[in-house]
Amino acid sequence: MIVERADFVSVPVTDMERATAFYGNTLGLPQISEAGFPEFQLGENVSVYLIRMESIGSAFTAPHSAHLALRVPDVAEARSELEAKGVEFDGETLDSGVCHMAFFHDPDGNALMLHRRYAPRD
Repeated sequence: MIVERADFVSVPVTDMERATAFYGNTLGLPQISEAGFPEFQLGENVSVYLIRMESIGSAFTAPHSAHLALRVPDVAEARSELEAKGVEFDGETLDSGVCHMAFFHDPDGNALMLHRRYAPRD
């Protein structure tokens, strides 16, 4: 099997209108599709696909708890922009020694992170 790339990440939501406003207006992600489920572009090759689990015969059981890392040019600047829009962060920005990370959640509790690597990969 050859995997060419990741096309999208599904994010379960309970209120599609609220989630669409958060990902489009608050995060400022470009919406690339409205057909069926809202889809927002993340950089060059992957998108976030909002999905109400009930629409596919399932149920919203819990939000994603593994962080979706959003690469930004400057974590501190992006964090300030989001805080000005009312986004609350979980603690201080973390400096791991190779990257900066700031953790937050969407309105349904899905884990998100602002991320920027500043050290070269080994």
